[in-house]
Amino acid sequence: MPPQDQPVAPAATPTSPARPPYLDPAAPLDTRVADLLSRMTLREKTGQLNQRMYGWDAYRRTPAGDFALTDALYAETERFAGLGALYGLMRADAWSGVDHGVGPGAADSADLADLVQRHVLERSRLRIPALFVEEVPHGHMALDGTVLPVNLAVGATWDPALYERAAAHAAAELRARGGHLALVSALDIARDPRWGRTEECFGEDPYLAARLTEALVRGMQGTKTQDTGESFAADRAPVVLKHFAGQGATVGGRNSAESELGLRELHEIHLPAAHAGVRAGAAAVMAAYNEVDGVPCSGNRALLTALLRDRWGFQGLVMADGLAVDRLARITGDKVSAGALALDAGIDLSLWDEGFTHLEEAVESGLVSEAALDAAVARVLRLKFRLGLFEHPCTRRGPIPEHTGRAPIPGQTDRSSVLEHTGRALSTDLARACVTLLHNPTGVLPLAPSVRRIAVLGPHADITAHQLGDYTAPQRPGTGVSVLDALRELAPLGTDVRHSRGAALTGGDRTGIPAAIAEAAAADLAVLVLGGSSARTPDTEFDANGAARTVVSEMTCGEGVDLAGLRLGEAQHALLDAVVATGTPTAVVLIQGRPHAVPATADALLTAWYPGPWGGTAIAEVLLGLTEPMGRLPVSVPRSAAQLPVYYNHKDTEYGSYVDESAEPLHSFGHGLSYTSFAYGTPRLVGAAGVEVEVANTGERHGRTVVQVYLRRLITPVWPRTLELCAFEGVGLAPGERRTVSLSFEVPDAVGAVEIRVAGSARGARDAVPVVLDLGPGLRA
Repeated sequence: MPPQDQPVAPAATPTSPARPPYLDPAAPLDTRVADLLSRMTLREKTGQLNQRMYGWDAYRRTPAGDFALTDALYAETERFAGLGALYGLMRADAWSGVDHGVGPGAADSADLADLVQRHVLERSRLRIPALFVEEVPHGHMALDGTVLPVNLAVGATWDPALYERAAAHAAAELRARGGHLALVSALDIARDPRWGRTEECFGEDPYLAARLTEALVRGMQGTKTQDTGESFAADRAPVVLKHFAGQGATVGGRNSAESELGLRELHEIHLPAAHAGVRAGAAAVMAAYNEVDGVPCSGNRALLTALLRDRWGFQGLVMADGLAVDRLARITGDKVSAGALALDAGIDLSLWDEGFTHLEEAVESGLVSEAALDAAVARVLRLKFRLGLFEHPCTRRGPIPEHTGRAPIPGQTDRSSVLEHTGRALSTDLARACVTLLHNPTGVLPLAPSVRRIAVLGPHADITAHQLGDYTAPQRPGTGVSVLDALRELAPLGTDVRHSRGAALTGGDRTGIPAAIAEAAAADLAVLVLGGSSARTPDTEFDANGAARTVVSEMTCGEGVDLAGLRLGEAQHALLDAVVATGTPTAVVLIQGRPHAVPATADALLTAWYPGPWGGTAIAEVLLGLTEPMGRLPVSVPRSAAQLPVYYNHKDTEYGSYVDESAEPLHSFGHGLSYTSFAYGTPRLVGAAGVEVEVANTGERHGRTVVQVYLRRLITPVWPRTLELCAFEGVGLAPGERRTVSLSFEVPDAVGAVEIRVAGSARGARDAVPVVLDLGPGLRA
C-alpha cells in the first residue's frame, strides 16, 4: 500500500512551478478556499455538493478477503471528476445488508477508506479529497463500533460532562477508522411519544436538550467557538446536528407528517438546542424532513438563511436529509428546479438526491445564481481544509488520545483494543447513569439479603439485541450483557437465579406464561423485563431513505415505526398481570425507546430506556443495590396515549382534566427515585441570575439527586408556560451530608417578576415554595 499521510502535491523546488495557494498549508484558509474555487468548473463545483451513493455500494470483498472498488464508484467519480462526499462507507445494518461477512471492521475500515480516497484523488483534476460522512447516533454505526445508550437514555442521565466524554470517544473511533463527518441526532424534541424516533431525542425539554447538545459538540469537535479557520484535531470529528427544525412536532406522532407549528412554539421549544449547538461551534446542521407553516425545511430560506446564517451567524455546512431535496419537486414541479430552490434556500450538500446533480444546468438556465453555488462549494471546501484532508487525505494512525477517558489496559497497546476497552467502560457508565427508578413504595428494591431465589422473566431478560436501539450495526456473538447474565454474575453467592421468557415481545401468544407463573410463584422476587425493540432484521422492508416501511420483525420503535397506542404487546400485559397475581414481590424493568404506558401494579418499576450492550450490568447493579438509581425522566410518562400531550411545560391555562381519566402524567418530567431520601431547603436568590439551595441526604445510603431550577413567568407579553427548566445540577451526597448548591440561570426575553422554584422534578417544582425575582417594569394593558 502507498504510505499514509502523503501530501497531495510535492513542495515547490527551484526548477518546478510554484505550489498553488490552495495547496499551501501556510496560506490563510480564506485564501486557499478562494484560490481553489477560482480553478473549478461548474461541473466540478456541482460534484462537491453531491453525495449520491450509498457508501456500501462503493466496495466489495474479494475472495482473498480484501476490498475492491466497484463500477458504481468509478461511474460516480467519473460523472463529476471526483467526489464531494460519500455517505455510509462503513454503515452496517439490515438495510445496507452489511454484516461481519462482507463489511469493514475495526481492523480494516481505515484501509478501505484510504483505498476509496486514493481513487477519488486520482479522478480529481485538482486532487480534491472526499468527505466520508458516517452515522454516529449513539456511537459509530459500524462493525465493531462502540454502541452507547440512545439519546433518550442520555437525557435520563442529566449529566452533560459524562456525555461529553462519551462523545469524544465516539469521535476518536470515527476518525481512527477513516471517517470524517459525524451525523448525530440532537435537535429533535420529544413532544409526542408515539413517534418512533422518540429514542433519538434527549427529551421533551429544550433546556435539557440544549445542554446535552453543547456537550456533544464539545466532546466530538473539541472546540467551543464558531468557525475561525481552526483545524480539527486528528481524533476529533465535525458534527452534523440533526434535524433542523421542529421534526418532533409532527401531528399524531407520525414520521414526516405535517406539523402544526407556530413561530412561538418553534422558537421556544424546537430551536434552543440548535442555537446552543451553533454557539458551541457545530460544524454543520441537517435540515429536517418536516415543514414549518407549509414550507419544507430543506427549501425554507427563512429558516436556513435568514435565521441560521444571518441572525445566528452560522458559518458552517447545511446538509439535506436523504432524498429531501427531490421531495421539493412536489412544490416546484420538477427535480431540477427543486435542486435550485434548495440551494437558494441554504442547502449546501444533498443526500442521494437527483435534484442537486443538475445544479450546473440550473445555473446555466438562470434558476439559481452561480454566486449561490460558489457560496455552498466554499463551505464544503472550507470544512475539508479544516479537517486537513489536502495535507493528509488518508487516515492518520497515531497514539490513543488521552481525552477519550480511561487509561489503557496494562500491557495492551493495540489501538483498536484500547479504544474498545475505553468505549465499553464509557457505555456502561452512561447506562448506569440512565437507569431510573420510578416506583418503589414498599422498598422491594434494592434486593434484601433474604432474597435467595430470583425469577428473571420476560422477553427482554436473556437477550441484548433489544437493548441497542435503532441505527445500530450488527454485533459480534457474545457482545454485551443481558439482565439475566448480569444477575447470575453479580447476585450474592448462593442466590438461585431462574429464568423463563414467558411471552413474546409482540403479539398475543401466551403459551409461555404458565411456566413463568410457576417460576414466579416459587421465587422470593420476580424481575420482569418488558419493553419494546428497535432491532431490525433482514426481513424488514425499507423505504429508499432507510426508514422501516413494513415491519415484519419484533420492531416496535425506530424510524418509520410509529404507534397509535403506548401499551406494550398484549402478551406482555398478560404476563405482567399473571406474575403480579402470584403475590410474589415483583420488580418491572422496562427496556424501551419511548415511554410506554405501564400500570403501576408491580411493587417496583424502573426504566433503562435502550441502555446499550452492557446495560444488563447497569440494571443488575441497581436491582442488587450495588449502585444507586441515578436517572431522572427526560420525558413525562403518560397513563395512556389518550392523554397526549402530557409534557410539563404546557401553557399556563386552566388545564382541564378528563371525566374518565386524570390529565396528569403518571410520572412527571424530572422524576426519579433513589435508595435514600433528600431534603431541599428554602432557595435564596444570588445576584440577578442565580439561586442557591441547601440539599441534605436524610437517608442511610449514598445517593445522587438532580437539583432542578424552574421559572414561572408572572408578567409576559404572551401567554406564559406553566414552568420552564432553566438550570440543573447533579449532586452526590453521603448519608447525613449537607451541601449548598449554587446555580446560575438565564431568563431570556423576560420582563416583570418571575418565580424561581427549586425541586427534584417538575411536579415537585409546581408545589414548591417560590422565590420571586423582579426583572424590572412589567407590561401593562
